[in-house]
Amino acid sequence: MLSMIGLIGGLLLLIYLTMRGMNILVVGPLAAVFVAVLSGMPLFPQLAAEGEANLVTNYMGGFAGFITSWYLMFLLGAVFGKVMEESGAADSVSKFVVDKFGIKYAVLAIVAACAILTYGGVSLFVVAFSVYPMAVSLFKQADLPRRFIPAALAFGSVTFTMTSAGSPEIQNWIPIEYLNTDPYAGWEVSLIVAIFMAIFGYWWLKRMIQKAVERGERFEAREGDPETLNKELPSPIRGLIPLIVVLVVSYIFHDSLKQSALIIALLGGVIATYVLNRKFFQSFWNAVSEGTVGALIAIGNTAAVVGFGGVAKAVPAFETAVDFMTSIPGSPLIGGALAVSVIAGMTGSASGGQAIALPILAPHYMELGVNPEALHRVVSISSGALDTLPHNGYVVTTIRSICGESHQDAYGAVGALTAIVPLLGVILAIILFSLGLGI
Repeated sequence: MLSMIGLIGGLLLLIYLTMRGMNILVVGPLAAVFVAVLSGMPLFPQLAAEGEANLVTNYMGGFAGFITSWYLMFLLGAVFGKVMEESGAADSVSKFVVDKFGIKYAVLAIVAACAILTYGGVSLFVVAFSVYPMAVSLFKQADLPRRFIPAALAFGSVTFTMTSAGSPEIQNWIPIEYLNTDPYAGWEVSLIVAIFMAIFGYWWLKRMIQKAVERGERFEAREGDPETLNKELPSPIRGLIPLIVVLVVSYIFHDSLKQSALIIALLGGVIATYVLNRKFFQSFWNAVSEGTVGALIAIGNTAAVVGFGGVAKAVPAFETAVDFMTSIPGSPLIGGALAVSVIAGMTGSASGGQAIALPILAPHYMELGVNPEALHRVVSISSGALDTLPHNGYVVTTIRSICGESHQDAYGAVGALTAIVPLLGVILAIILFSLGLGI
């Protein structure tokens, strides 16, 4: 009982301290200490019997293991996003999409721009920074409440593209290591679910904005609003080609290299961006340097959560919780989806939720004969649901730092579109796989 209190309390402490603004690199170990102490786990290896779990070994094992497995992917992903940003290629693509849709379809233009960049492998944060100035301009011209800009950015980035088949985002690649699948696993179901999430989510977003307008809400300009882009940009085709390179190269090598194909694909994207857009760089190597720093921060934050998971999964209460979730009647996919969603929600990280849950869940479900492609897709989609609770790093950055909004004003729409819509997508995916589609 005390172990369960420690596990739940540690998770709540992780959420609370993160929402209070504390650095996750500090919060992760603190929450892990809370779990370990209440579960009676020795704090240091010198105090533990040979082979017995202890706080330091288990935390650092999870922390270092995640970095060992995913550092190069995070590094090249961050560098690719940064060189796309620095060269103006990301701005060019998003501006082209926005211009084509126009004011009448302002919200759709923003969502589409984010979706294209995300599915092309550009970092979620870079996408938000890139599209935000155009979102402000469009919302201003269409006289729409600006508090919905974070929802439009997030919906286009972290829902129907991030976890879909073929996506080069890390959330679609982590299951490959544990399930021996490929990034196109369950693509038939993934396509149906993505279309559902895109249509239903867009309808819901438009409905929320329309109701706000009917209540009298309008766009409110602020001092310091970004201006529309005036600098010289590469042509849209020069911005699109690197995105296509990432997708094509990952497809060519995914059978032979599995998750390592992402390294080749993202490196190809970086090279293509430089070759095609080198005259637009102020400093290519500064962009690489800034991308490297961003990668270290991103993977460090995720690894801090995975380290917490390394401690949490070693206490008795964790096994009890997993047994409960994996013994839910009905399709085994329900238990997998629930476990990954809950862990991702508690940690505020889709990739962290997968990295903690899959080492335990994958062998269990493989022994039960669960189709690995179905499990891959369900796990991927479910990781992108509850991870966007208010303490999620992307949510906090997008709402507060990029858009200058408050959680009170903006999070309702963000949460609806990035948590509830993907949860509905997970349910649809489980139903379709249970009916035998894509298996």
